[in-house]
Amino acid sequence: MLPRFEVVRRLRPVDLVAPGAVQVEVATAGTVPMPVVAPYVGATTSSPAGPALHLAGHRFAASVRDGSVVLDVADGRTSRELRSRRFHRTVGPSATGLTLTGTHVTAWVREGSGWVARARHDLREVLDTRDEAALADLRVELPEGGGVAGRFGQLGLRDVRFVTTEDGRPLRDGRALWLTATSAGPGFFDTAHTSVWRLEGLGATHTADLFFRRPDRPGVFGDHATHLVRSGGSWLVATSTWGDFEKPASRAGRRTPAGLRVTLAESDADLLHGAHVLDTRELPLPNDGLRSIATWDPHLVRRDGEWLVGFVSARRFFDFHPALASGPSLDDLRLRGAATDRRSTEGTTLVEVDGRTVVLASDGRDSRRAHRGRFPVLDLAMADVDLLDAPYPTNLPWPSIAQVDDGWLMATFDGTPRGGRILGYGTHGDLVLMRAKGSAGSTLR
Repeated sequence: MLPRFEVVRRLRPVDLVAPGAVQVEVATAGTVPMPVVAPYVGATTSSPAGPALHLAGHRFAASVRDGSVVLDVADGRTSRELRSRRFHRTVGPSATGLTLTGTHVTAWVREGSGWVARARHDLREVLDTRDEAALADLRVELPEGGGVAGRFGQLGLRDVRFVTTEDGRPLRDGRALWLTATSAGPGFFDTAHTSVWRLEGLGATHTADLFFRRPDRPGVFGDHATHLVRSGGSWLVATSTWGDFEKPASRAGRRTPAGLRVTLAESDADLLHGAHVLDTRELPLPNDGLRSIATWDPHLVRRDGEWLVGFVSARRFFDFHPALASGPSLDDLRLRGAATDRRSTEGTTLVEVDGRTVVLASDGRDSRRAHRGRFPVLDLAMADVDLLDAPYPTNLPWPSIAQVDDGWLMATFDGTPRGGRILGYGTHGDLVLMRAKGSAGSTLR
């Protein structure tokens, strides 16, 4: 089989404005049009006066006043100055930033440790930030001295997958590979979105962002936990509808379906570069007898004329396990197996090792003692057969592996937060790269 994986590099790109997606860069004050395809934008300036966004008759602005970070929310009739009770104070900031991620607007300052969020507000009761017509009319306002604005980048990366061909092989560009990842935003899952990265050597470059329309709701969503598959001359994009997911407000809601599911898009566009909004349809995943209230983490492979689809099924939030479906088409799938003995296992990934297709997954640290903090290897009936011999980072790292010229490469992530304490859970993590050289040893043991 394979030898042991070892960590060779950790990366943490943090960008309020993605370097390759700057739309406005000026040295003077002014308000300029900045049409966008999705509500994931950022603006930064060296001035404490801060940037502002104008959207659908509303103005949102960040500024620093006497060491206090203020978020102004105005609609032409009323104006509010919002400050965090605990986290509004800043000392010696060198820049001011403002982001819109989904329905959340956040005020930032760059301090010695990097960008720190000091105020945040949810706009769900204020306006529809996902409306495409309104987004096409977005304007950015920059103070004296100017600044930059464009698509939001990320605070961290998680849910890392290799972009593959139908048969599961990693898509290559010379010696480079491609990854999809969840670009973490300033808060929970509804502030994140899907991004695409070019992985060359041990460096990663952000090249694209993917956003989604739903079959049952208007607007553009930052859905994520995505698998991008090259199918013939086009793309299949399977993703999870995390873009508007909210944590259950009470224990009574833990077993209530929340609409979290898997969708599928098809496209002939160059999804490896630029920004794209994709129309989706439901990917019907069978959950016979699983008591499933939600599904996520799709992974697609076509072998011997049959589709295999790995996914996660939840009995409640958060009690979840890996499952596998198969069928002659993606619209005709049957449940093939499920590891129902798990309660905190996700990252279901199909891979071929020495001619044998196996299922990899990640047993989180909230699992039962026998299934805690490890990468199980399962057969196509979802029975345990081995363990992946690799370091297990914090949180719930996915076991994405690909065969490269001199051995095997693993791309995963950890739970390291970023951006300050006001943001809470969801800003992780570091991109963790591991290598296993050669082809002999005991990675699967």
